[in-house]
Amino acid sequence: MSAVSLSIVFSKIDIREIVVMFRKIGPFYFLLASLLYILSLLVSTSRWKLLLPEKFTFRRLFSLYMIGSFFSSFLPGVIGGDVVKAYYLNKDAKKLSLTLASIFMDRYLGYVSLMVIGIAAFPFTLSFFGGSAYKWIMPAIFVSFVIGSFLFFGLKIGKRFRTVSEFYDYFVSLKERKDVIMKAVMLSFLIQFMGFSAVALLASAMGENIPVLLLFVFLPIVITISSLPISISGLGVREGSFVILLGLIGVRPEVATSLSLSWFFSIFIGSLPGLGAYIRHTGNQK
Repeated sequence: MSAVSLSIVFSKIDIREIVVMFRKIGPFYFLLASLLYILSLLVSTSRWKLLLPEKFTFRRLFSLYMIGSFFSSFLPGVIGGDVVKAYYLNKDAKKLSLTLASIFMDRYLGYVSLMVIGIAAFPFTLSFFGGSAYKWIMPAIFVSFVIGSFLFFGLKIGKRFRTVSEFYDYFVSLKERKDVIMKAVMLSFLIQFMGFSAVALLASAMGENIPVLLLFVFLPIVITISSLPISISGLGVREGSFVILLGLIGVRPEVATSLSLSWFFSIFIGSLPGLGAYIRHTGNQK
């Protein structure tokens, strides 16, 4: 799917112009965006540590986060690395339900913050959409998320599955720790703003002035679509989404594609320490 999506995108643009855009950004801004990504992983690790009832060192969890981030670049969607994290954490926790529940909640709270940002900014961006039907994507995603959350947490439809049913014991215990939930949510907002800042930084380096409010709506849409396990690390799907959405405000396809790819490469560069963490981890297990 990635190859097909990318071929479609590249068939409609001038690849030479993408090279020009990458040169505009330069290594400094690439590395700065990568640093923002690493900082977001540090904050994400703090959130995950809060959500884990068992005691794990921050260093251990950060190492697993880096490993998961690295493998996300080669697995379907953008949550493939969570499977890798779950595998290694379960070796220590020895309880699959606890491992999966903590990773699920870590991801879920991050998505809660993303949806809140997107739907809060949406009313202020309607003028940019004009009469385009794409303006209803953000509300549709938000409503779907709310319904899905109600079905999973309210009606507990997951209880019919043995592994997932044990999640609810974890959720009940976490519900009583309201201070932990509040801290985790606040950290989630910080993580999202770091991601938005990286995209804004790369766009500015390219000479593009994209309104921040639009990024607050566009990026939740892009992240949701590219999270679907239909392409490797969202490649192609993410670029197509950038082209369509940024095209609504007159951004040329070459520029939108360059911005999307530069964001992906900055994340990939930021995840490279995860390869070293993986090598060290596997070496220690021998």
